[in-house]
Amino acid sequence: TIFEPIKGSKVLVDAGGHSMAAFENKTLGMFLMAFENKAGLSIEAAAFRLYVSTLSTLGGTWTSGRPSVAGGLCESVKYFLDNLDQICQLNYFPSKQEDILLVRKATKGIVEHDFVIKKIPFEMVDVDSQRSQHQKWFQCFDGITSILFMVSLSECNQGLMEDWPTNWLVEFESIFETIINNKLFFNSIIAFLNKTDLLVEKMRSDPHQLEDLERYLVQCFCRWQEPQNARCSTTAIDGESLFMFHAVTNTILKEILKDIMLQ
Repeated sequence: TIFEPIKGSKVLVDAGGHSMAAFENKTLGMFLMAFENKAGLSIEAAAFRLYVSTLSTLGGTWTSGRPSVAGGLCESVKYFLDNLDQICQLNYFPSKQEDILLVRKATKGIVEHDFVIKKIPFEMVDVDSQRSQHQKWFQCFDGITSILFMVSLSECNQGLMEDWPTNWLVEFESIFETIINNKLFFNSIIAFLNKTDLLVEKMRSDPHQLEDLERYLVQCFCRWQEPQNARCSTTAIDGESLFMFHAVTNTILKEILKDIMLQ
């Protein structure tokens, strides 16, 4: 799973596909594009580390001033590239907190999670956000109590992996508007404006004012807001944000009690 973020280096190569001369060593780029973690394909860790570290160094220089390229990289890629020496050790074991929390594994299809809170069973349905999967969402909306809409604020300057010219924020807004304006949905919709910590980190080198950007992002998802809807600004890996989850739990429980009273 930790290998997945490292494969994000391919974005640098793919972005330079029309101008491979931008990379000093085309062989390294071509190798990374062809490499997959498949059975039967073996390579010494030291060699792979050399390929990735060399390309990421060149790519970092090449993408300076090219946010559209850097934006295609998962935000955890930099962390794992910076720690390649440790990760490529034969006896490597993910022991640091960041090794676990910064792993990104995309949801494939529809995944159901069952858990119990305060002796009350919950079922959470996680759906694939790729465009090709949107039509499958509607089969999940029947009988639900609440919709939790996760927005990655740190991706406001990134493009879709399947359609780079389209900005992630524009895509989020479009999906959110479709859901909240659909007459079939009478449920509470809770928008989580997530990854605020990564947004702050990005804005350190950006000339725009952080407060202005945050205000704009909130307005993007609150112009359709109704009294029964709510929004939460969160950092998923921040333990202090757990109170947000408790607030969501209480909202869901209230909706359940309301349904029971109406029956």
